[in-house]
Amino acid sequence: MAFSEIAYEVTDHVATVTLKRPERLNAFTFTMRGELIEAFDLADADDDVRAVVVTGAGRAFCAGADLGGGGGTFARRDQISDGETSKGETVDGVPRDGGGTVALRIARSLKPVIGAINGPAVGVGVTMTLPMDVRLASETARFGFVFARRGIVTEAASSWFLPRIVGIAKAMEWAATGRVFPAAEALEGRLVSRVYPADELLPAAYALAREIADNTSAVSVAAVRRLMWSGLSAASPWEAHAADSRLMAELGGAPDSVEGVTAFMEKRPAAFPMKVSQDLPPGVPSWPDDPYRV
Repeated sequence: MAFSEIAYEVTDHVATVTLKRPERLNAFTFTMRGELIEAFDLADADDDVRAVVVTGAGRAFCAGADLGGGGGTFARRDQISDGETSKGETVDGVPRDGGGTVALRIARSLKPVIGAINGPAVGVGVTMTLPMDVRLASETARFGFVFARRGIVTEAASSWFLPRIVGIAKAMEWAATGRVFPAAEALEGRLVSRVYPADELLPAAYALAREIADNTSAVSVAAVRRLMWSGLSAASPWEAHAADSRLMAELGGAPDSVEGVTAFMEKRPAAFPMKVSQDLPPGVPSWPDDPYRV
């Protein structure tokens, strides 16, 4: 698949999505938005892909929205064509923010997503990482929820994701000040899981992706991902218990379960036969639900 503002490649069961506008510090555009959504569609449809790593080309991860349009950068209403309404590009008659369409597509991923944040991640450059399952950072990374300094609001559904990841107090501190902070503070605030020297970041991300690919059932991981994320907004543990019970009943006697137990007893690596594209059980939560689906 030919892309102009990202790169997409699959090696050893791991898809790598690289934001690729290094001359603009990988600043986000509507072209990049569409290509990112398409890349995650490709990864979900490909049973050879077991995990996705997202990183940036050059010295930045993503410097946020491309501000080359000047003061009118965020005045998108006039950019919506009549045809886009039928594609679900509006919410209650107003244009959807581009970062939100990417974040919600990442949230729906059936494959685990690892962010390898190799440099500055500001604005949408950091909010797009929030629905990723694990965020790893380089020591050179910098983060900023700078929206209030640009006269706009947090986007990409980050008002839902960020407080759940770091807590409301830290989320408000970062969003209200809009300041840019280093990787060490991101680690302390639990925005990222680990920080590495620059040359060790991608090897660490691929090692984690390979651990998933080499040792687990793809169907199990897809189901667990949906259970975990949807469980963040469950009304009580009983909702989670009900969802767990449905999937235990559906998968407990399935071929992957039989193989997993048999391989353990025989002290050999498992060869899980089930495929996400064909064998995902109906009990897997459809999350996040889209009330504006057309």
